[in-house]
Amino acid sequence: MHKVIRHFHFITIYYFVGHFSVYFSLLQDVSWFPNSTNGKQHGSDWVHPLGLSSAPELRSPLCITFTLTDLVTLVGNLGMVTLILLDSRLHTPMYFFLSNLSLVDFGYSSAVTPKATAGVLIGDKFISYNACAAQMLFFIAFATVENYLLASMAYDHYAAVRRPLHYTTTMAASVSAHLAIGSYICGFLNACFHVGDVFSLPFCKSITVHHFFCDVPAVLALSCSEKHISEVVLVFMSSFNVSFALLVILISYLFIFVNILKMHSARGRQEAFSTCASHLTAVAIFYRTGIFVYLQPSSSHSLGSDKVASVFYATVIPMLNPLVYSLRNKEVKSAFKKVVEKTDISIALGLLTL
Repeated sequence: MHKVIRHFHFITIYYFVGHFSVYFSLLQDVSWFPNSTNGKQHGSDWVHPLGLSSAPELRSPLCITFTLTDLVTLVGNLGMVTLILLDSRLHTPMYFFLSNLSLVDFGYSSAVTPKATAGVLIGDKFISYNACAAQMLFFIAFATVENYLLASMAYDHYAAVRRPLHYTTTMAASVSAHLAIGSYICGFLNACFHVGDVFSLPFCKSITVHHFFCDVPAVLALSCSEKHISEVVLVFMSSFNVSFALLVILISYLFIFVNILKMHSARGRQEAFSTCASHLTAVAIFYRTGIFVYLQPSSSHSLGSDKVASVFYATVIPMLNPLVYSLRNKEVKSAFKKVVEKTDISIALGLLTL
């Protein structure tokens, strides 16, 4: 497990550098056409996301909100991964999954927030056809990966509560790695299927997305052809992914609660509940919003409510997860204090050598 955790150090660096390259590339991809009203004259190579609001007075508050949210997401998620890498006490399967969850949160937030911030800053928003497809691909992929990672974490908690002494054997490094890799494979296969299905449909010349990013329901609504089959496929596959993961989570927690009730020690029960509380909070936040956005027919979609829900889903949830897991976790707090103390000592020694 120590070797598996250590390998994620390089992935963290890749994400950190990639985050700012995404900012740069998306800022370059935005073009300002002051005389255009709908993007029709730019042909089918451009997509026009309308953003959250066209009111000029909301530009500054939205820009500040997106920037602060992205900064907290960046610091929170990469900070969590760094803590897990630096503290050997956190080199366990549970924190291996948590480090993956933090990377995934950072990933799908980065697919949306930089472009949304750039659009608010510039005012008139245009994104290339290919960039729109790429944004959709990475957002769906990372969201689906998180779906399966949360299920894997539920099974991990069950293994920890059911047989604590055999936990490291049950959740060996190979088992944890296979569950994580399987989550990524399912996520990107699901994303490739949806993006291929949506962008194989014919679109009108004027492609105006009534959203602040290229989300599947918003882009699917722009097709000029019959899209009923694509809508059914979207709901079916989303339902399958969510239902399968939720089934694993519910069964895992059913057995967890049965095992907790069998415990004779009040302290043991409290520790078990404490271990599961953060995960249950993350599950409730993630699935409640996701089900609202993706598991309803197109006739039930409201553009305004979908935008608000998607803001919460794409920007707020990745920001909240590190806070949920750090504020309710004694081991994470202890690791953070240890890193701060080491940093203070290093700074003090550095000043003394000057």
